[in-house]
Amino acid sequence: MARKYGRSSSRKVEKAMTEMKHGTLRSGGSGKTVTNPKQAIAIGLSEARRAGAKVPRRTGTSRTRPTPR
Repeated sequence: MARKYGRSSSRKVEKAMTEMKHGTLRSGGSGKTVTNPKQAIAIGLSEARRAGAKVPRRTGTSRTRPTPR
């Protein structure tokens, strides 16, 4: 089975996680320090996508469908 994520994308996520743990990772919009690991992973994957690494496409936010009545 083929790898879902490329090695370079793994390195970008690892770098983002390390920066978060050291308190130097900042969010793009407001510039606040990132403390959430999920947000750090998202930042790493976003950087990897911009660099052209092998990363699966972003899925839309999971929305709940209204139940038919």
